[in-house]
Amino acid sequence: MPHVEVNIGGRSFEVACQEGEEHYLQSAAAMLNTEAAHLSEQIGRMPEARMLLMAGLMLADKTAGLEEKLKASDAKMGSLLARLDTLESQPKPEPEKVEVPVVPDEVVDTLAEIAARAEALADDVETKQG
Repeated sequence: MPHVEVNIGGRSFEVACQEGEEHYLQSAAAMLNTEAAHLSEQIGRMPEARMLLMAGLMLADKTAGLEEKLKASDAKMGSLLARLDTLESQPKPEPEKVEVPVVPDEVVDTLAEIAARAEALADDVETKQG
């Protein structure tokens, strides 16, 4: 079983852990050390047991706050999922019919004739200028 040396509140501790858990232990010790440092700044030097107890309680308080937020978030997520299930279980709406106006053939023919006349006039103007 590996032993890891951690530093908390300026004091070293050797702690045993499961194989492969060293990183998690170091991370947890770093969090505890952060809280111990805050305590040392605010209160000053204190007995080791009291420092570890207070730092642990501070972390537990933060954890409890995060758990409450997580529960509220889970409740909100559950509500959203229920709404999604309701919406998905409803029948699909009928497709909307969109009517596109059709241009009559005689209008198309007339526009084509006007365009041809305009091009002929443009050719005449170019010929006279050139």
